[in-house]
Amino acid sequence: MQSSGGGAEGSGRGPRVLVVGGGIAGLGAAQRLCRHPAFPRLRVLEATARAGGRIRSERRFGGVVELGAHWIHGPSQGNPVFQLAAKYQLLTEKALSEENQLMETGGHVGLPSVSYASSGVSVSRELVAEMASLFYSLIDQTRGFLHAAAAPVPSVGEYLKKEIRQRAAGWTEDEETRKLKLAVLNSFFSVECCVSGTHSMDLVALVPFGEYTVLPGLDCTFPGGYQELTSRIMSSLPEDAIVFKKPVKTIHWNGSFQEALSPGETFPVLAECEDGACFPAHHVIVTVPLGFLKEHLDTFFEPPLPTEKAEAIRKMGFGTNNKIFLEFEEPFWEPDCQFIQVVWEDTSPLEDVASELRHVWFKKLIGFLVLPSFESVHVLCGFIAGLESEFMETLSDEDVLLSLTQVLRQVTGNAQLPAPRRVLRSRWHSAPYTRGSYSYVAVGSTGDDIDLLAQPLPTDSAEAQSWRTSGMCVAGQTLRAAPAASTLCSGRRGPSPTLWDDDIVLLQTPRTGSKDKGRPRKMCNDAGVRPCETLCASRYCLQGKPHIAHFTPLRTGLCCLAGGRPTGSSLCGTHRHSCPGPGSESCFSPSEPSSACPVAGAG
Repeated sequence: MQSSGGGAEGSGRGPRVLVVGGGIAGLGAAQRLCRHPAFPRLRVLEATARAGGRIRSERRFGGVVELGAHWIHGPSQGNPVFQLAAKYQLLTEKALSEENQLMETGGHVGLPSVSYASSGVSVSRELVAEMASLFYSLIDQTRGFLHAAAAPVPSVGEYLKKEIRQRAAGWTEDEETRKLKLAVLNSFFSVECCVSGTHSMDLVALVPFGEYTVLPGLDCTFPGGYQELTSRIMSSLPEDAIVFKKPVKTIHWNGSFQEALSPGETFPVLAECEDGACFPAHHVIVTVPLGFLKEHLDTFFEPPLPTEKAEAIRKMGFGTNNKIFLEFEEPFWEPDCQFIQVVWEDTSPLEDVASELRHVWFKKLIGFLVLPSFESVHVLCGFIAGLESEFMETLSDEDVLLSLTQVLRQVTGNAQLPAPRRVLRSRWHSAPYTRGSYSYVAVGSTGDDIDLLAQPLPTDSAEAQSWRTSGMCVAGQTLRAAPAASTLCSGRRGPSPTLWDDDIVLLQTPRTGSKDKGRPRKMCNDAGVRPCETLCASRYCLQGKPHIAHFTPLRTGLCCLAGGRPTGSSLCGTHRHSCPGPGSESCFSPSEPSSACPVAGAG
């Protein structure tokens, strides 16, 4: 097959690299590659007219609203998004403060400001707090099965319901109060579905649920919009690096392709676009969403992916989480209200009631976040996940507005509550190049499937790496772009194609053991404390000559990579000192666990 549209890179020397997908993972990979002198020929092929993927900020209601990513979860030094945002001066002083970075939330959502029941009365804060404490204590317990020999049940949802059923049997309140408790718990189940990006927690595998590492820091937002981050990354790329409206139809790999502008040069990979344009390359980094891969798996790769990779894509979960913005002329909520919880008293996590979605879709709403006032405009943001969220996308704006007006009148007990003036919503499942919001490790899959998808093609066992998680946030999107770009920058691979699925790997606790042979690799680092030193053998180092590598376990973020994995040692308090030298008890490497630090030494 001959190229018909790949000559825009020019005739510069060096390997030609394509990044498929201009979301945060693709932009992160492109930025890292552009910093390396060995890759002057780089192109990002983006299917839509904008970059950023599921980061989408829009100017509406007199201010900026986030249709996609909303917060920086765990904004601390171990979070690459926080590091970038701080570098580009995109955050407030409060978000940057040490106090905010050290805040431990456990990854749990805070209590609502007010909880409205479907009968039109407020639920007592004490009852909501009691059920929140029960629910999140059980969520914490689910993470304890990561290293268990066997799990009691396959899914997170089944475990939660089993434990709740046992505790509910001991409740001594009247029947009405017991039902209200279960209804409040059902609301927290819906919250967790939004957090995990799934229709039901029954779909989320129990054992790997504990692989997601919660970083310290109180969640924060971008005052000027999340898309400021992607804009700054884009501005660091060459002017013509990104080609918009170039959806890729098929990636032909393990072949031999040519183009007229590069006579005598052959390329092992070729990206064929929907409009017929073709872009040959030596390497391709694929960063398209898992939802898109699931839908186009049979045609997106030629030859087809190896069976084990294709099965991993099929087994992994990918769900939808949407937002619904409602603009009001006057607020009906109190001035200090931050979040309004909605509790449907006829629901229970212990009962599955089959109903037509058109009659009940709105019951999956977890409630409404009160956005900061934009001048005289007052906006609520509702969150909804799962099949109900996907059904909502099929409705008209008028239908959504009417339904939510009725919901708010019912739960507030105010039949005269003025209707919202406008509605705005996301539609991530309907987006043809996204087909959903988040990935998660589904029942029937494991973290090994994520490791498998992260490996390049053709297979090279020497480059084995581990990049697991349960799949949600922008931090992971940014972090997961690192290994693909760094593998190319290392120069250890030949001109064979490198295909990566970048959508389903997130920051996580390191795995035990190491697939790397010989001396442990230690990452080059410019940390402020005196680090351990060893001769650098890291494939992530860009210096290109022998030198001493600096490795510090504490709070090093992206620099803290050992054998291709984040160490998770931002949770470690033991290493707040200088290490006396390699091999000491306070040093950490994948094959030399530290007895002084069970967290950092877990690798």
